[in-house]
Amino acid sequence: MAITYLSLGANLGDRRQQLTAAVTLLSKRAGHLLALSRFYKTAPWGYDSPHAFLNAAAQLETTLPPQELLASIQQIERDLGRTAKTGAAYQDRLIDIDILLYDRLILEQPDLILPHPHMHRRTFVLQPLAEIAPALQHPVLKQTISALCASPPVKTQCGQVKDYIARL
Repeated sequence: MAITYLSLGANLGDRRQQLTAAVTLLSKRAGHLLALSRFYKTAPWGYDSPHAFLNAAAQLETTLPPQELLASIQQIERDLGRTAKTGAAYQDRLIDIDILLYDRLILEQPDLILPHPHMHRRTFVLQPLAEIAPALQHPVLKQTISALCASPPVKTQCGQVKDYIARL
């Protein structure tokens, strides 16, 4: 059994329902849900859009190897209406599920890099993850998730996410 951490996000349609459906399907197809963060309302990252995201983090116990877990997640995304990305730019989406960490595995393959290569720079990932696993250590950076969230400039961004959540 492996412990994996996932990031979930949606900014189109009924975002809460999409995240709930994704968690339900993950539990049925990919493993046993151990923890789920609150849903965080955040601004889009890397592009402009009038549609705010709902983001969450999940801890899942799975028997699936990393590539099979990825395939299962991609099928869940398609089943929930996600279509293929067009172009290289970020865009609005019905659902997005990323594998952040898979045990302490460090992996670099064309379609899967673990730990997720951008997780330590994204407050919409770190904030929910810090809620469910603050003491979890990043296997490459050797810092806890709470420490990553508290380090500048991410500290400021994590505070902005909290402020943004409070205003909504």
